[in-house]
Amino acid sequence: MPAGDERLNRERVLKAAVELADQDGIGSVTMRRLAEKLGAGAMSLYYHVPNKDELLSGMVDLVFGEIELPAEAGDWKAVLRRRAISTRDALRRHPWAVGRMEATAAPGPNDLRLHDAVLGCLRAAGFSVEMAVQAYSLQDAYIYGFALQEKYLAFGTREEFAETAAKRVREVEARSPDVAAEYPNLAEVVAGFVAKHGYSADDAFVFGLDVILDGLERFRLAP
Repeated sequence: MPAGDERLNRERVLKAAVELADQDGIGSVTMRRLAEKLGAGAMSLYYHVPNKDELLSGMVDLVFGEIELPAEAGDWKAVLRRRAISTRDALRRHPWAVGRMEATAAPGPNDLRLHDAVLGCLRAAGFSVEMAVQAYSLQDAYIYGFALQEKYLAFGTREEFAETAAKRVREVEARSPDVAAEYPNLAEVVAGFVAKHGYSADDAFVFGLDVILDGLERFRLAP
């Protein structure tokens, strides 16, 4: 390690990279900018993260480390519900990680611990090995899909969503005066309900999650 860089370590480099990505997006994370942020020489970073792929894998593993691990004991639905909500919260803090959580070439220790804990919870609840795989895959598809939607859609508060929906309705009405006749279902749902009552992403996420967990119950003790 070059003299003067003793204060650097892998964790500090990765945390700085996460902060940079959170602030300016993943495209901003270069060895040069990271070195500037840390007040170090760019070449000294390679001692801790040999290449960009390992840097990204380490950053993703820090995000995995923020997710609540489900316990094998207790109500399996409750602990997996908390795990899902914790995952969504982590991805809202680090939107650059959406789409990268299951794509790292070398999973880190936090990643492995979480996967092992979720599988352990499902197995302890009575799911067969095959169904544990299916149940895990289904939950993650929902969680990551919802996170991807949130990344690109500005939901805001329930009131803000209602205001946005009302604005869109007015825009459509300006082009198509008889919206109710042309798009009766949209008129009923968007203009008649969403534009008045709004939409809560938090409520929608939990609703969908509970539908999935309740649906998995019928497969829990299947042979």
